Amino acid sequence: MFALIKKEWFLVGMLLAIVLAALLPKVGSSGGVLHLDQVTQWGIALVFFLHGIGLSPRDIRKGLSNWRLHLFIQSATFVIYPLVWLTLGHWFESFLPKALAFGFCYLLVLPSTISSSVAMTAIAGGNVPGAIFNASLSSVLGIFLTPLYVQLFMGFTSSHADFSGTVAHIALLLFVPMVAGQLLRPFIGQWVSRHKAITGKLDKWVILLIVYNAFCDSVVRGIWHDFTIVTLLYAVGLCALILVSMIALMYFLGHRFQFHEEDQSAALFCGTKKSLAAGVPMAKVIFGANPMLGMLLLPIMIYHPLQIFVCALLANRFSKRKAAITSVA
Repeated sequence: MFALIKKEWFLVGMLLAIVLAALLPKVGSSGGVLHLDQVTQWGIALVFFLHGIGLSPRDIRKGLSNWRLHLFIQSATFVIYPLVWLTLGHWFESFLPKALAFGFCYLLVLPSTISSSVAMTAIAGGNVPGAIFNASLSSVLGIFLTPLYVQLFMGFTSSHADFSGTVAHIALLLFVPMVAGQLLRPFIGQWVSRHKAITGKLDKWVILLIVYNAFCDSVVRGIWHDFTIVTLLYAVGLCALILVSMIALMYFLGHRFQFHEEDQSAALFCGTKKSLAAGVPMAKVIFGANPMLGMLLLPIMIYHPLQIFVCALLANRFSKRKAAITSVA
């Protein structure tokens, strides 16, 4: 049990953050003793600064030329997923609490992950440079497209007056640190790599603080009073349905577009994932101290471990199949 907790400390940490928020909501709420609403602002900037350092220009250039794959993956992330909300959004709102329904909207307009998308593609023997390029491009596009979709689909942007103000605030807090990290990569990139055991966990700790702060705010405001175990089961089932449906669709379309097997793996693992690492900090910027933030984040918190588990199984299966084909050849 201890080994399992140590291995999955981040998921355990998210559960503990929720439990602590239920027990000690005033401690972690915005304006509370810990002032987490201010602490997390600096933490978010640090996370995207480290993301900028982690982007390798050489790896990105290697995957630059395959434009069909790039268009396919980005269309899945920023066109097909949002179309799910446009098609089924009213149905979501008909039986889910409004904040949770909006949480699914937010899930569907998030960018893809970087690390796990590339890792799964590598395990499957797929197009790793293509995965690196698309995961990185998705993160940059998400800084601008995610708040745009939030404004269009959800109709509010928390305390920020308009879309242009929201984008400017996000650019200052997310995009500028990412660019700064990329510019400083030649000077401190090796140092960050040597201390990966520490720097690699900083983003997760910031996410845990944001989750705790968000759930504290929602508990203090009484958002969870009407939330039941049945509603939670609905949320888990919907996340699983969305994930499995998108995996099947990407697999089918990959064959129809006649991608090579390596490109199919990259498309599948980049085009079906949603980023918790980017989604939680971006939500904090877009929605501020909105009391609904805890419930808004719940779908991506459920979707994240599901996508890791299912995609890991698929990646191992693809790897074994490729090894079998190679041995026969």
